[in-house]
Amino acid sequence: MVRSALVTATSLALSGAVVAHAYLLKHQFYPTVVYLTKSSPSMAVLYIQAFVLVFLLGKFMRKVFFGQLRAAEMEHLIERSWYAVTETCLAFTVFRDDFSPRFVALFTLLLFLKCFHWLAEDRVDFMERSPNISWIFHFRVLSLLGLLAVMDFLFVNHACHSIITRGASVQLVFGFEYAILLTMVLTTFIKYVLHTVDLQSENPWDNKAVYMLYTELFTGFIKVLLYIAFMTIMIKVHTFPLFAIRPMYLAMRQFKKAVTDAIMSRRAIRNMNTLYPDATPEDLQASDNVCIICREEMVTGAKKLPCNHIFHS
Repeated sequence: MVRSALVTATSLALSGAVVAHAYLLKHQFYPTVVYLTKSSPSMAVLYIQAFVLVFLLGKFMRKVFFGQLRAAEMEHLIERSWYAVTETCLAFTVFRDDFSPRFVALFTLLLFLKCFHWLAEDRVDFMERSPNISWIFHFRVLSLLGLLAVMDFLFVNHACHSIITRGASVQLVFGFEYAILLTMVLTTFIKYVLHTVDLQSENPWDNKAVYMLYTELFTGFIKVLLYIAFMTIMIKVHTFPLFAIRPMYLAMRQFKKAVTDAIMSRRAIRNMNTLYPDATPEDLQASDNVCIICREEMVTGAKKLPCNHIFHS
């Protein structure tokens, strides 16, 4: 807290000194602005001030929507941020002709929103491991997902309008990135609904894992289509996007895993229903009717193996 306050105060003092110095030299508003934009040291100080403000806004939004971050969430955030910064630097080389303060601001905003998408995903996954979820948790998650969905949709719409009216530009990248983030919001919301339904039910929801699997399959397919379309368009109108290779590979690998899991799941369910008979009430009474895997009492939905062991299906 003390370090953040010190950095904020220092950046404000430097920014104020730079602006005051420029105004003393030019004595008018417009010449002062022109001087600041043409001076590299002044722009460096203002960039630092902008990043400090973004950092403070991020801390405020984190406090509002998440409270205290867990250690695992912080670790995932730092790990993903490093990869995102690296890919952003590669994108800078592809669009070096479009490099400008506005370009930097747009990429900073993109990284800022990505962080909250990642945190929302981790926080919803935490629902499955938490036995007690408060109404504040639900309010925060739904508010954040709604805000992120609106922001993603607006930026996708803006990028499409810019491409249609002005032709292919760096907005192509931003539109694609926000489309991927919109898909992430959809996935997170579906998982949130499934976890909420499971928490409200008295007995374990057997079909939850199947719905989760097909959610990953559906959204993974959308991501793969988006990456293929983006790579094709970029190669035709600009150049080969090196910065998209790693996320595209991860999306394809995740989709392949989802397809494999879906096939194996259907095969396992078919084998379980055809090879193993249902346990009768007499079988359950003759043995301990607590499933040693899920630790729930077996009243219905139990399967009997050839070795006479009985488990929940």
